[in-house]
Amino acid sequence: MNASMQSTLGAAELALLLALVRGGNLAAAAQLAGVDGSTVFRTVQRAEKALGQRLFERSRSGYQPTELGQRLAHHAERIEAELEAARAEARLDAGAVSGVVRIATADTLLKGLLMPVLKPLHAAHPGLRLDITARNELANLTQREADIALRATAKPPPHVVGRELGTVRNAVFAPRPAGRRARVLDLSTAPWISVDDAMPDHPSVRWRRKHFPRAEPVLCVNSVQAVFDAIVAGLGVGLVPVFLARERHDVVQASEPVPECDVQLWLLTHPESRHLRRIATVASHLAEHIAL
Repeated sequence: MNASMQSTLGAAELALLLALVRGGNLAAAAQLAGVDGSTVFRTVQRAEKALGQRLFERSRSGYQPTELGQRLAHHAERIEAELEAARAEARLDAGAVSGVVRIATADTLLKGLLMPVLKPLHAAHPGLRLDITARNELANLTQREADIALRATAKPPPHVVGRELGTVRNAVFAPRPAGRRARVLDLSTAPWISVDDAMPDHPSVRWRRKHFPRAEPVLCVNSVQAVFDAIVAGLGVGLVPVFLARERHDVVQASEPVPECDVQLWLLTHPESRHLRRIATVASHLAEHIAL
């Protein structure tokens, strides 16, 4: 009996049983499975004979699975799902990669530089999953808090592999004034938005205090991205990365780029994991497509 069941209930037979559960009758099951109705009928008969139990209750309305038939259908669904996953892997291009890659960055870099380049990465490697964390603190790659870090910093941490992508330039931006005529903006009396309390040593804070010592912020926020969002909302002026304002029509640049606030953009990886194919692929894509 065991040998008979093993020869009767293979993956192909379970697939036909599942088709009958889904279709409810022989004709619908045959259409779903791409076979004729007699094949489905004979498969069910052989399986029930080998098991010594009914898998379906027959009636004028069709075939209703018994408890055993339903359990076998669940197993068939799991086999179907695994086969689909295997086929998906096989369909991937020879150069495609899969798996999880964790990226740590800051909110300005995420919104202004990282997000715009992710679509072609996913198109080329649909099996990839990215876990992205945006925060002001630098992720500890040595302790494997992330696989890749994208950071604007003057001094990258030791014990990681760094690739410099360019210079992040900053300038003062203001809301675009209504009407066609732009007025001259006096930055010494303008309402400032800043990150004073959250990041008191930030270059933008030091620069403003040096050049406009009497200009006190009317709004303090906890990130540079929030400074830019407040400018867009019309709340005042602020010193932010120039790349945030690319192709924006709701803000105007109110100063030349400030060399004192220049900082280098670094792509950082751990030396022991940078050669893993999924990590190397993502790092290479970011280095090639991120444009300052």
